[in-house]
Amino acid sequence: MKIHLQDQIKSRIPRFISKKKEEIGLPPGALHFRGVKRMEKSLIRAIDYSTDTLQEYQFETVDELIKFRDTPTTTWINIDGVHDNELMQKLADCFKIDPVILDDVMNTGIRPKIVEQDDFIFISVKMLVMDETGEKVNYEQLSLIITPSVLLTFQERKGDFFEPVRNRLRQMRKRIVDSGPDYLAFALLDIVIDNYIFILSAFGDKIEILEEKGLLEKSDSEVLDIIFRYKKELSYLVKNIKPVRELILAFSKSDSDLISEKTFFHITELRNNIHHATELLDNYREILSDQLNIYHTTASSKLNDKMKFLTIFSVIFIPLTFIAGVYGTNFDNLPELHFKYSYFIMWGIMVLLAVTMMIFFKRKKWF
Repeated sequence: MKIHLQDQIKSRIPRFISKKKEEIGLPPGALHFRGVKRMEKSLIRAIDYSTDTLQEYQFETVDELIKFRDTPTTTWINIDGVHDNELMQKLADCFKIDPVILDDVMNTGIRPKIVEQDDFIFISVKMLVMDETGEKVNYEQLSLIITPSVLLTFQERKGDFFEPVRNRLRQMRKRIVDSGPDYLAFALLDIVIDNYIFILSAFGDKIEILEEKGLLEKSDSEVLDIIFRYKKELSYLVKNIKPVRELILAFSKSDSDLISEKTFFHITELRNNIHHATELLDNYREILSDQLNIYHTTASSKLNDKMKFLTIFSVIFIPLTFIAGVYGTNFDNLPELHFKYSYFIMWGIMVLLAVTMMIFFKRKKWF
């Protein structure tokens, strides 16, 4: 079946987001999904816990979440699928969240950001995931809203990205169950940033192998293709990771009452990790730029060698061509033309001249 180019463009998940024409002119706070729908129906899951109890739930409607709004326990509510306008409006009403914030939640191409209000903190970051080939990175939007007793998280689709945190809660690990939504938000962001470092390390291994062997063992076109592909992926990582450094720095300087003093200490770890990630990113981009320069230098050197060979070859044959041209003219009285050994003498001179020139060029190390 033939697929038209326009259909392919509409169906693909964009990596470098651009604003669509129909989004222009929408009023601020208008709940409008901007992105690619990855689930048919939104899924609502919740974990309610304290120091000695834990309950997991799965709900069909937002109305069932009202009971967690003012409980003394800590509740983690996760929404998988952010395309449902009606669900988002009910969440705004239930938890008294500014619709402008939920509009940002529904904009999956939004730049990573942090917004602080008296009764909540909104954080938006990109979760990065490598595809099956290990050569390409895609993203998923993660939004967090920290309130006094509830952490709301929003993902584009259901996945097991945060299963380690869920398992720590199920095992009633003291540090996490004794803390509030602020520490839980830190734990999720920690996984996101650790995954940045993992992806960068995976690309770093490939880049270092390319530096050690690839530039010599692979063909010219293959090396150039690999370098440009890695540069494109690193540019994509820059777009999604660099803003997170600004976000974490702002988060670490927050004076919000929603962040406990104990959690501030852990946020400092996040700041160190994101600095590490951006340093890796800058280092590998620099290495790729160096490799590209090496490639161009090597290609120029090879071209120069070929041109040198052709030039020497031409220089040797110029005098030989001259001699052949002189004695190939059609004049009856040309000297030596009718001499018995003229042909052999001409060949002897030509060979001697060629050998002499080659010895001279060799001694000059021109080839």
